[in-house]
Amino acid sequence: MQKIIFSLLLMTFFSQAILAQSTFIQNKIIAHRGAWKAKELPQNSIASLREAIRLGCEGSEFDVWMTADEVLVVNHDHELQGMDIETSTYEQLLTKTLSNGEKIPTLKAYLSEGMTQKSTKLILEFKPSLISVARSERVGELSVKTVQELGAQAWVDYITFSYEGGVKAISTDPKANVAYLNGDKSPLELKEAGFFGFDYHISLLRRMPQWIAEAKALGLTTNAWTVNKEEDMNWLLELGVNFITTDEPEKLATLLPSKK
Repeated sequence: MQKIIFSLLLMTFFSQAILAQSTFIQNKIIAHRGAWKAKELPQNSIASLREAIRLGCEGSEFDVWMTADEVLVVNHDHELQGMDIETSTYEQLLTKTLSNGEKIPTLKAYLSEGMTQKSTKLILEFKPSLISVARSERVGELSVKTVQELGAQAWVDYITFSYEGGVKAISTDPKANVAYLNGDKSPLELKEAGFFGFDYHISLLRRMPQWIAEAKALGLTTNAWTVNKEEDMNWLLELGVNFITTDEPEKLATLLPSKK
């Protein structure tokens, strides 16, 4: 029996490794909160995820908060239509409806939808708690455990503004790809802490372009947010960043053929 279980675990590991290496699109385009702007879809909705997948984006970014009863939900702001997520229960949040008729997605529902395809990665941003650092760490830990529970590791990369939450996520799953958003850590500091890379604001990278080369030399990935100007997109492409997070994936897609 132990041999059978071990064999099944090996099969799962190798199938995920093959999936991660061979099927996901690699075109640098990360749709910020899904692809929502052109079609006026709700940000972070299942509909905006589906649109990012339809467009062929390399990744679709989304934001995760934890409710008072420790349900992980997908929403950008700390509140949903005036209701504070961290101090509300999930059942209370269900009294609100998104503009397209959807209810606020749980992380499990969002991941399950994303796992129905094998082309677009899911870029999970777990938000720093406004209540405590300990709660930020809890969100990081539960996010990783939820991904593990669903077997979604091959689909998911993580980003966060919470340094402590990022470190907790890495300790929960040392194989998890976790990038840091806040911009107050050098590439070397991130490397030493076990981060996968950085995902810094375009204005910071304009001031510190050398960090892109430093990160590359350390084997870290590089990403910039939120990049909506064509001149910034071209500049980042020239520097060879790994990813570009944008509200306008359609625009970025038109620039890519000339950079091949």
